[in-house]
Amino acid sequence: MQTVSLRTTSHWIDGATVADQGSRTADITNPATGQVTGSVALASEATVNQAVAAAKAAFPGWRDTSLAKRTTVLFAFRELLNARKGELAEIITAEHGKVLDDALGEISRGQEVVEVACGIAHLIKGGHTENASTKVDVHSVRQPLGVSAIIAPFNFPAMVPMWFFPVAIAAGNTVIVKPSEKTPTAANWMAELWKEAGLPDGVFNVVHGDKESVDTLLDHRDVASVSFVGSTPIAQYVYERGTAAGKRVQALGGAKNHMLVLPDADLDLAADAAVNAGFGAAGERCMAISVIVAVDSIADELVAKIAERTRTLRIGDGTRGCDMGPLVTSAHRDKVASYIDAGEAAGADLVLDGRQVTPDADGEGFFLNPTLFDRVTTDMSIYTDEIFGPVLSTVRVDSYDDGLELINNSPYGNGTAIFTNDGGAARRFENEVEVGMVGVNVPIPVPMAYYSFGGWKASLFGDTHAHGAEGVHFFTRGKVVTKRWLDPSHGGLNLGFPTHS
Repeated sequence: MQTVSLRTTSHWIDGATVADQGSRTADITNPATGQVTGSVALASEATVNQAVAAAKAAFPGWRDTSLAKRTTVLFAFRELLNARKGELAEIITAEHGKVLDDALGEISRGQEVVEVACGIAHLIKGGHTENASTKVDVHSVRQPLGVSAIIAPFNFPAMVPMWFFPVAIAAGNTVIVKPSEKTPTAANWMAELWKEAGLPDGVFNVVHGDKESVDTLLDHRDVASVSFVGSTPIAQYVYERGTAAGKRVQALGGAKNHMLVLPDADLDLAADAAVNAGFGAAGERCMAISVIVAVDSIADELVAKIAERTRTLRIGDGTRGCDMGPLVTSAHRDKVASYIDAGEAAGADLVLDGRQVTPDADGEGFFLNPTLFDRVTTDMSIYTDEIFGPVLSTVRVDSYDDGLELINNSPYGNGTAIFTNDGGAARRFENEVEVGMVGVNVPIPVPMAYYSFGGWKASLFGDTHAHGAEGVHFFTRGKVVTKRWLDPSHGGLNLGFPTHS
């Protein structure tokens, strides 16, 4: 590959850019052109320790900063982000490849969490009981944990960290973000924005790296919590290693999201939704629809409508107004293409073959066209595996009950949707489906930030989802204070177990 305009993305520790104490780096590549545009430092254990030390040192001061002052900083960050989100979108498109509109949408969804965190004073307040026992009052408080680590994936360099750090910071914690080495620059950009918003040095830190930096964070005794988003095997690893080290961990894993289409559904609406949810961001979304579960009586018509719409999509450089951009790396593009090979070899009907593509882009980017399979069976790898690319599989079923059973038998439980005009069927689906986020005629049911985000089964390790009330509780711990102001009639010595009276 041709190397152009090389720059090095370094770590952000204690309010400043910090060069790594080691020498390992990784390439930063523009997926639309295939060109290496820079490098990112991969943190050594010593550098991660430096970041943890900075976050630990900043914690007492930030913890004791008033809620009013913390909220002022949150509002300032929100305003700066809103004014300059176009810059951040360009960074995301240049490193991930998603089209600019999609990058802006990602930022807007993350900004919603910032806005919820601006109301932390209401969300974090405790309770008070006067005279619980004679002249004894009881009150509860929520207090921050300390140093919070956030390990983020490549596909949402801005939104996923923003699921966590606004709430963590608003609650009084300090933060270390470890972004994907494939899309590292957005985290540094946000770190500089926090500094401009008035956040004290050391409260928000960024370390780049790979397994070495992740393991150091998981093992470090001064890291109190870990928030992770990524594949299921790594989520399980993070959860097990982090909890073994005594940390609070929320590890969001992989997905295989199904969309059930009943015979009474609006098939034009369902076809539009399948294309949007299946091929947006080149399928590199944890909430992407990857399986259409179609009742057989309408399957032919639905598949034809999906194919018709998919053929109109323009594939190319995300800065050129295209509908879909490239995949993140050449290795990932090749892996996704191998699933198309496998699906064809297994006997699925290949309605649209994405391996032949002429993108609107310069150079040799990492492109695949959207791919559509029909008559997929549950033993095929294109059904069982999380492909994380623009490959949409159609499975045919005889009825609602068969479709529900199929979805509930999946080891994943991240997101799902039903398309129907039957309110009774929709209500049954809401109640019966074993999935954490459910859409009714909504293909990507990502909740608003004041609700929690997270799946069930192999899509989540830990018992706490992201943002919303669950996020506030994750980044705080409860303390109950029982108090009595003594007077001369306190009663003298009594070694019996205390009782209420």
